[in-house]
Amino acid sequence: MTPDFLCIGSVLWDMIGRTESRMTPGADVAGTIQRLPGGVVMNIAVTLARLNQRPALLTAIGRDPEGDELMDRARAMGLVMHYVWRSATLSTDRYMAIEDDSGLIAAIADAHSLEAAGDAILRPLADGRLGSAQAPFAGRIVLDGNLTVDLLAEIARSPLFSAADLYVVPASPGKADRLRPLMRHPRATLYVNLEEACILGGARFSDSRSAAIALVAAGATRVLVTDGARDATDLHAGGEPLTRAARAVRAVRVTGAGDTFLAAHMVAESRGESPAEALARAQDAAADHVAGETT
Repeated sequence: MTPDFLCIGSVLWDMIGRTESRMTPGADVAGTIQRLPGGVVMNIAVTLARLNQRPALLTAIGRDPEGDELMDRARAMGLVMHYVWRSATLSTDRYMAIEDDSGLIAAIADAHSLEAAGDAILRPLADGRLGSAQAPFAGRIVLDGNLTVDLLAEIARSPLFSAADLYVVPASPGKADRLRPLMRHPRATLYVNLEEACILGGARFSDSRSAAIALVAAGATRVLVTDGARDATDLHAGGEPLTRAARAVRAVRVTGAGDTFLAAHMVAESRGESPAEALARAQDAAADHVAGETT
């Protein structure tokens, strides 16, 4: 059965430390530490499954105990994992974040296995399991910025992706530049926060609306720019910007909020909702996530 969404990128273990205290450099405070399945496309896929979709993952996971556990947890959440590339020599990737009551303080991503795997993770799109150069996959594909610059550039020009709708998201502001090869792809939608938009646009923007306008003027086919608790803007090339204020909530967690926004938005559009309805649904899903109202 063809998956509803194909998610390509990082799947790893998240280690999230959170405190209700305000932190400063060198702070040593009480809090909680959680170990959870994570990674950009993992978070997106979990939300897709929660919304009654059937997402499949293309990623790299080690053949180690941590990888076996991660595969089992993903399957239990309804994710299709039989296309995953597994390595006997590379360990399963990890991510560590520190959050306080103001949000994310610092994070480190160890995605060495995904980067080392390269285009091996794309084999199901070429060998007939999901598609081929002659009959490319024609569904919806999510791509994240943990993929290497070379692999993203290959994807941008590959016939394997010529029939798919591409939904592209950076893994972090530091990796936003990796998305440049996909900005002008005729079937790509870029989901970026305001900081990432500033990096891609090479300028400082004061709000999501001005950032979206600048990125489309620079050649992007379509962008959705989010500005945290303030607002978000959706803009197609040749269209008018759609900006909507976010719903204010008390932050319980921030890691994964952008991924939740993207998943909810994609599903809303796949169900035929209008751009305004899809944007509202995505913002509400992200607000619920930040407020701790989803599991």
